[in-house]
Amino acid sequence: MTGYLPIAEYGIIGDLNTVALVGTSGAIDFLCFPDLDSPSIFAALLDRHRGGSFRIAPADGDARYGRRQLYLPDTNVLLTRFLAADGVFEICDFMPIRPTGAGGPRLIRRVTAVHGRARIRIHCDPQFDYGRRPKYLRVDPDGSVRFEPQGQPDQALRLSSVGDGDPKLRIRNGAAVGELVLEQDQHRTFVLEAADAVTDATDAAGATDDGSAAMADTIAYWQDWLGRSGYRGRWREMVNRSALVLKLLTAQRHGSIAAAATFGLPEEIGGERNYDYRFAWIRDASFTVHALMRLGFADEAAGFMDWVQARCTTAPPGRPLAIMYQLDGGQELTEQDLPHFEGYRRSRPVRIGNGAYDQRQHDIYGELMDAVFLYYDRHGGPRGGLTDQFWSVLSRLMDHVCEVWQTPDAGIWEVRGGDRHFLYSRLMCWVALDRAVTLAADTGRGPAPARWTAARDAIAADIHETFWDADAGTFVQHKGARTVDASTLLMPIVRFIDARDVKWRKTLAAIERMLVEDSLVYRYDVAEAAHDGFAGGEATFNLCTFWYVECLARSGQLAKARLVFEKMLTYANHVGLYAEETDRHGDQLGNFPQAFTHLGLISAATYLDRALDRAAERGTGSAPP
Repeated sequence: MTGYLPIAEYGIIGDLNTVALVGTSGAIDFLCFPDLDSPSIFAALLDRHRGGSFRIAPADGDARYGRRQLYLPDTNVLLTRFLAADGVFEICDFMPIRPTGAGGPRLIRRVTAVHGRARIRIHCDPQFDYGRRPKYLRVDPDGSVRFEPQGQPDQALRLSSVGDGDPKLRIRNGAAVGELVLEQDQHRTFVLEAADAVTDATDAAGATDDGSAAMADTIAYWQDWLGRSGYRGRWREMVNRSALVLKLLTAQRHGSIAAAATFGLPEEIGGERNYDYRFAWIRDASFTVHALMRLGFADEAAGFMDWVQARCTTAPPGRPLAIMYQLDGGQELTEQDLPHFEGYRRSRPVRIGNGAYDQRQHDIYGELMDAVFLYYDRHGGPRGGLTDQFWSVLSRLMDHVCEVWQTPDAGIWEVRGGDRHFLYSRLMCWVALDRAVTLAADTGRGPAPARWTAARDAIAADIHETFWDADAGTFVQHKGARTVDASTLLMPIVRFIDARDVKWRKTLAAIERMLVEDSLVYRYDVAEAAHDGFAGGEATFNLCTFWYVECLARSGQLAKARLVFEKMLTYANHVGLYAEETDRHGDQLGNFPQAFTHLGLISAATYLDRALDRAAERGTGSAPP
């Protein structure tokens, strides 16, 4: 359908409060303001007519020699270039990083004529409250434009500009529009910010230096931050980009990490699996901590663990732990549709909030305890170590696991067709108790309660007896199923089973036969899994491919693991970003960019690196799991 850029045609920028999607068209088509989980002001990605956008593009539409987009090295500062017959110009998009509490977000778009003459059109049309609230506009005497949502003057925005040329911004059809002519080496900077933001001669992003000081500071921030990474492996550029994505999805004030920057993007064109991922999932905990600590980002790991600990210690009685939270730890996640949005390429409904927030998902205790184990036991933990207070909370949660592990739940994929006895949930309950037993000993707290070890061993026996289908020769998705599930790929990764075990090798072969297409992996067979409660299908799940790579490496199939990994890297977009899913044509689908995918990339890359190094030292083509 015309009017929508492919999801893969976007880069992202942000300031650790919110994230904007910048298209190769020169349009910012998605931005929630002032925070990532605030209502959108730009959402043309979800409705090209009602969503709102901020476009800077050639006035005559001429970019006959192409459009290019790239990040400035080791930063989240994005450059979009237009190559036309009369000249070349570029937009440098960024958001300055400010200390917590020091002012609100500021979007800066610095336009430069690189060669020849550039005729540029500007069109800025914020639509407040997900496009539901009318707005008033006015041009102020200084030439800036004020956008004020009806009844909310404190939420007003201001668009100002400074530099060479004069766009002569005016109001037309509810938007601020203008045209600008720049000669070679001339600049014009546009700033969108809260209308009451202070701009003066001392402001780093102010008019006195045409935004150059703010740009220099922002570049320095990102390069200094990334310089702390300890990764020096084979895929450094992709691992670094993944780290930069994770940092952008981190809420600076809270330490939480959003699952993705967007809401409502479809897992199937025209389908209904269109959910809001601007929240923090407990499930991501162990993957996040492991990835951050492996790369050397101890402060970010500590911030995330502090956020997780706060969720555990403030959980209300009778509800030990929710599966997801708002970035500030709140639980107002009620799901609702936006019926006035047509959806990306008419994929409806467009949802905000997430109805899965009150599901039972027993696996979260495994991810939680694995994160605690990795942080405090494997990586040394923070100042003071694991406190008695936190251990007391964790102990209560482990008692809860002992009570619920035999009950059905909605599983890792958050199905809405009724609870089942899922293998992955059972597996992660085993992980929870296994890590708790080890932590009790390693932190000097003495033997773990006998019920923990008894339940752990009972879970292991149950998995081997109940979830192993001897006729099919595989571990199955849930009790009574004949289908496999890509989440089973975690079995050797969490050290439940040896990667060379006969049962596991047969299971991996079944997954390859049923769920793998070349290097792409489906979560499960949608046609066979009527229990999931969703209509339609979906594409392959990017995270599952990275799990597959790590499983291959752990089973000693290094050549195959490397080939699958290298192939998967070709499905990243032009600036190294992944959405949630990839269809069989290579198009990216689902919310974008997805933290889980980039966490999986980091884990697979670091493990495969070590395995290849060990094999090279021995002069063989395989490595021990």
